[in-house]
Amino acid sequence: MDMKKNFKAIFQLWKEEKLHYVKPSSFATYVMLAEKHIIPAFGDRYEVEDGIQQFVLDKLDAGLSLHTVKDVMMVMRMIVRYGEQHGLCSSQNLEVLYPHSIDKKPKLSVLTRSDQQRLMNHLKEHLSLKNLGLYLCLTTGMRIGEICALQWNDINTDDCLISVNKTTSRTYNIEGSSLANTQVSVGKPKTINSVREIPFDSSLLEVIIPLKKFSNGDNYVLTNCRKPMEPRTYRCHFYNQLNQAGIDRIKFHGLRHTFATRCIESQCDYKTVSAILGHANISTTLNLYVHPDMEQKRRCISQMLSKLSDPPAR
Repeated sequence: MDMKKNFKAIFQLWKEEKLHYVKPSSFATYVMLAEKHIIPAFGDRYEVEDGIQQFVLDKLDAGLSLHTVKDVMMVMRMIVRYGEQHGLCSSQNLEVLYPHSIDKKPKLSVLTRSDQQRLMNHLKEHLSLKNLGLYLCLTTGMRIGEICALQWNDINTDDCLISVNKTTSRTYNIEGSSLANTQVSVGKPKTINSVREIPFDSSLLEVIIPLKKFSNGDNYVLTNCRKPMEPRTYRCHFYNQLNQAGIDRIKFHGLRHTFATRCIESQCDYKTVSAILGHANISTTLNLYVHPDMEQKRRCISQMLSKLSDPPAR
């Protein structure tokens, strides 16, 4: 098949254009995935369609998670579509199949009610800037990057509101010829919906006030200085606190899952929970946290059938 450029050449052109349209952290991730996984396998080829299915299976066999493999394929599709649109390659079918045994929905990491209460008591008894951040995650559903980027000016104790408007992440440094180095940066949140205001009640205000009165407004909450804490360091602190509280380890993101699960269990309306979490749409919240059990399904069918037998309204 005649092709004007090989995949590596198309990637270089795509990279120059993509830089101007996505967040630096997203761009660095795309480049890392391409250079680490795609270019070594397909860089010199003029057609990537042949062998793409085996490429996916090989990556899974090598230990890459399904999520990462799907991200790799997303980047590959973007590059190939760019080549097609600019006449640099012919149209190619990049549809692949994933093994059903792998493509299972992972179980969410969620604290039990008793473990959540135990952890919250532990954090209040050992109150510090870093423990305040964990307490905020449990009571607001904020992401780790958002809590690391939170500044004291973002916490309005008069109106009891937290403004979420930025996030901290460790990204690949794309300067130079190597992606070996990473850097911590503060930037815009994950999506436009992630920019939000989260209210808090008087019980959380009582935890915040003792620490805020000694703070500088421009400082980051977790460090009380002009330098934010990086997520990797904060994750280690979280694991230490779980250990001290005698609670089995869960992922840091489990704090967000725990908050959302407790909201749903409390019968909060789904739209409100979605807005607090900063989800792009309510379907994300529904898919993650709303899982009717068998008793709820039976009740639903019974209600439907009972309404069916009611006389029609006049």
